[in-house]
Amino acid sequence: MFYIVASRPNGTLYTGVTSDLPARIYQHRHALMDGFTKEYGCTRLVWFEQHDDLQDARQREVQMKKWKRVWKIALIEQDNPQWRDLFDTLS
Repeated sequence: MFYIVASRPNGTLYTGVTSDLPARIYQHRHALMDGFTKEYGCTRLVWFEQHDDLQDARQREVQMKKWKRVWKIALIEQDNPQWRDLFDTLS
């Protein structure tokens, strides 16, 4: 999975890759790991996309890290205009 978490609507964004999205977002939400997301309070899952191959997800992350912030915001707002936390939608 490739995902984006945010500190708040239009706040700080973090992109990441994981094979277990619910567990990884739990770690972000509870600040269980030191680093960028803990420092900037990026706990809200605002966008994600599934990839069958983790390498494809990593490639997508590398691509998206080169994107301008406004492009990432447009991507988020296309499917999640209220910047809802999507964590509860994970099954």
